[in-house]
Amino acid sequence: MDRRKVLLVVAAIIAALGTLLVFLYVHGADQRANDRYKAVQVLRAVKQIDVGETVAAAQAAGKIEVGSVAQGQELPGSLNSLTPIQGEIAQTTIYPGEQIISSKFATSAATTSTLTIPKGDVAISVNLTDTARVAGFVNPGDNVAIFVNATSTAGLPGYYTKLLLPKVEVIAVGTTTVVATTTTDTTGAQTTEQLPRTLFTLGVPQAQAQKIIYAAANGELDFGLLTSGSSVNPNAGANTQNLFK
Repeated sequence: MDRRKVLLVVAAIIAALGTLLVFLYVHGADQRANDRYKAVQVLRAVKQIDVGETVAAAQAAGKIEVGSVAQGQELPGSLNSLTPIQGEIAQTTIYPGEQIISSKFATSAATTSTLTIPKGDVAISVNLTDTARVAGFVNPGDNVAIFVNATSTAGLPGYYTKLLLPKVEVIAVGTTTVVATTTTDTTGAQTTEQLPRTLFTLGVPQAQAQKIIYAAANGELDFGLLTSGSSVNPNAGANTQNLFK
């Protein structure tokens, strides 16, 4: 075999090796791309989860859902099940779209020395039963209408229920405690119930704070949880004279 033929064979071998290496590199890059963009299931916040909010409360309020992200976008510590953090509390605000990460939850509430109060408002707290607080669905950041149940004042007949304030912001939710409540019926018989009550802190102007404090001292308050489509307007309220009209 002459020199020319040898060089042609060597060149052919080198070209074949080069083609093989290019093929292997492209195939590997395609595989790496597929691995990177392969969809994985993760839990994501669909509504804001506030500091101090329990996992159970966030789940009940529909704030957490399962979603898909590219494998390369999955964050370290992200979860696809709530089991590892059941019974835990958010340590920081989790915004809509964020992945649920175990490190943002703990078994005890995050310590904080400040309370964010809307500018110009004051913070006051009211203590409500489960039924008066919409069965536990009211969370920090929610807006509520406040209703008052009381006996006759300011010319209203008998016992009445009336809208006190159409929209108030809840800025914090405290712990729930069990309180013994004793009621007396018309025969004088007394009944004692063990009722859970929860502290709610509201951010309101001074005039509204005075109304809420007075109403709580002279009657009972109930929250109505508001949505963007809620329609709440002041009216005559409900009493014994117009209940069935």
